[in-house]
Order: sequence, then C-alpha cells, then structure tokens
Amino acid sequence: MSRPRVVSLVPSLTEAVARSAPGCLVGATDWCTHPAGLDVVRVGGTKNPQVDRIAALAPDLVIANEEENREPDLAALRTAGLDVLVTEVRTLPGAFGELDRVLTACGLTARPRWLDEAETAWDALPPPRAHLTAVVPIWRRPWMVLGRDTFAGDLLARLGVRHVHATHPERYPRVPLDELRAARPDLVVLPDEPYRFTADDGPEAFPGVRCALVGGRHLTWYGPSLAEAPAALARALKAAHSP
Repeated sequence: MSRPRVVSLVPSLTEAVARSAPGCLVGATDWCTHPAGLDVVRVGGTKNPQVDRIAALAPDLVIANEEENREPDLAALRTAGLDVLVTEVRTLPGAFGELDRVLTACGLTARPRWLDEAETAWDALPPPRAHLTAVVPIWRRPWMVLGRDTFAGDLLARLGVRHVHATHPERYPRVPLDELRAARPDLVVLPDEPYRFTADDGPEAFPGVRCALVGGRHLTWYGPSLAEAPAALARALKAAHSP
C-alpha cells in the first residue's frame, strides 16, 4: 500500500516524518530546516501557511500543532477539504505519544529506531539530586519567558532546572526585565530559537547571573533531536553552572 502524501506545518515533525517515512512529505514550511537538503514544496511559515498552495499539492494529510499553528489557518485547511492532524505536546511523554500517532498516520507499521533511542536516553537520566532555579527567555523586545505547562519546561525539570515562571497563568508571559532580574534565579537559560540568543546578545542583560546558551532544537523540538537532547542540554547547563 502506498504511503499518504503529507504536508507538515511543524519543523520538528517535518524532520521526524522525513527521517522515518522517506517520500511521504510533499510540502513543508519555510522554517523546516531539518533534515538538510529536504526537497519539498515550501508552503509559507508556521503562522501564515499558504492554504491555496497546500491544497494544490492534494495531500492526504496535513500535520499541525496547536501551539505552533493558528486555528484560523487550520480551519481554512479543513474548509478546503483537507484532513488535518493537530498535535498537542506539553510534556515529554506527550511528545512520544504524539510522535507515535503522527508516524502511524504516515503509514509506518514499526517504530523508528531513533524514537526508541530517544526514550532510552531520557529514561536513563538519574533523578536530579538538586534543583536550580532559572529564568528562561524565549524572546526579547519585549522579554518573553517560559510560563506554565510547556514542553521545554518539562525537559528542564527532568534535568534539575525549575523555571521560576512555571506557575504563571500564561504559557509564554511577557515579563519586564527588571522583574526577571528581581527573581534572582540561579541560572538564565538562553535558547537560540525562536529568538537567537548568543553570547553577545542576552547574557549582558543579566549581570552577575550564570547563563546557559542552549540549542533551541534540543530544548523545544520533538523529533529525532530528542535522542541527543538530554546529553546536549546537560552539558550546556553544567558548563554554565560550573565554578
């Protein structure tokens, strides 16, 4: 039986499908950068997909995410007669479950090795002996941070990092810089996406506080990068907090 034609509107799911079901993908967003050299039709951004272009590809399935994609766009795709699979990923176990669901919908009958390796890598982490408090910005101008109920927050907690806005009413609140500093965290975690924090752009805003520069793909993507994420994130956190 032939596999379905799939358009992915989520970069991490694009990588997961491309790695696991070669030939399935016919379209992906402009932000879908992995795997390198992916040769599919580009259909716009995650927040502004080109519905007409997607419909013209006649996909059997469009893969989306409730956080990364806007409901009006998903509704327009459904109105165009397309089948839209919407994922919800707010925890690591949730990510593994949704990856299984997506790959099954793409015609896979056996789990890919990378998914088993990712679960093994995270299961092998020892329980944290101590917890650091952290502020985790995801944007500046204005400053935005991780709030409640986020996938990235769950990953950090498994590595012994409790972000100070984990009980905030919003999932990605805007918090003034003076309030972030006043929280007096042990650590500031600065990913390189969605905002590209670097050694010269971010740490200077938090004088006297250790800053961990981490790969956004390891912190926020749920796909093949999950297999290397625990080791990569642990190294970055340890390097920032070591005397």
